Amino acid sequence: MSHNDKQFATVFVVVLAGLAILAVILYLIAGYLTEEVATYKAEEVILENIKPVGQVNIAGEATQEAAVMEDTTAVTEPMSGEQIYQSSCVACHGSGVAGAPKLGDAAAWAPRIAQGMGTLLTHAVNGLNAMPPKGTCASCSEEDLQAAIEYMVGQSQ
Repeated sequence: MSHNDKQFATVFVVVLAGLAILAVILYLIAGYLTEEVATYKAEEVILENIKPVGQVNIAGEATQEAAVMEDTTAVTEPMSGEQIYQSSCVACHGSGVAGAPKLGDAAAWAPRIAQGMGTLLTHAVNGLNAMPPKGTCASCSEEDLQAAIEYMVGQSQ
């Protein structure tokens, strides 16, 4: 073996040994870091990730959560037709926006009243022309809408 070959072999072995030592050091650091991450509240994180999004309630059996909800849920009285009008209908029917008949305008309401309460309720529930379904009261029931219509009709005859 020539001198250059020996020198190359020595350098090659030294570089290879250095890379092997570096690889071992990096492996140990990576193992230490993943161990730190894995033990860092791993159980709590897993339980949080797999917790149910709902629960099953069996009729007649009260759960602790249901008891708390019963205590904090306030029973509200249904809103009157005037209250529904003031909260949801006045925006359009107060000023006549997009052809909505204004409250108190008997001439504008007369042809609509002539169609009957059933038709007025159908138009309110399904929407008509520029009025979207249920107007601006998406949470209103048909009974709520009927009460609002009865209020508006009563004020416009």
